[in-house]
Amino acid sequence: MSDYTPRLKEKYDKEIVNALMKDLKLENVNQVPKLEKIIVSSGVGKKRDDKKYTETVALTLAKITGQATTSRLAKKSIATFKIRKGMGAPIGYLTTLRGAKMYEFADRLINIALPHVRDFHGVSKKSFDAQGNYSLGLKEQTVFPEITFEDAAVLHGLEVTFIIKNGSQEGSTRLLELFGMPFEKKEEK
Repeated sequence: MSDYTPRLKEKYDKEIVNALMKDLKLENVNQVPKLEKIIVSSGVGKKRDDKKYTETVALTLAKITGQATTSRLAKKSIATFKIRKGMGAPIGYLTTLRGAKMYEFADRLINIALPHVRDFHGVSKKSFDAQGNYSLGLKEQTVFPEITFEDAAVLHGLEVTFIIKNGSQEGSTRLLELFGMPFEKKEEK
């Protein structure tokens, strides 16, 4: 294994841990919110029977994350969507990132991909769950530099979920702010 440490991981270890302990008034370093994993997923929706579309979704997710994807089958039968439980065609794809790949992906997402989103005014602070995990959706995969013109022929959205250990909404927000996540600024009246 190499001695390479991602830039964001170094920043977390050297600066962010101390800043979070001070800001959140924590006594123990083990109470500090920490990024545990990032889940990148995309559903195929009505186009689940279109083989070209589903292959493109799987390939672009693999290119963006640098890791193989997992296909997801339906867990429930839903008549209005013509879906049967365990149906043969996948209804979506996902990949889970941990360690160095997770920090590299977060760095690329925050500093390269999000600024390329059209009419971007920041990400919402309302997308935290009760455990402090954060989810954000992108309408197009083309904001990532790994996507070529041929890959952009079939557009699809994707969802990125940051799973944060020891997180509360306040602590997780502060962690992501220190990572450089561009949250939207509230306009003062």
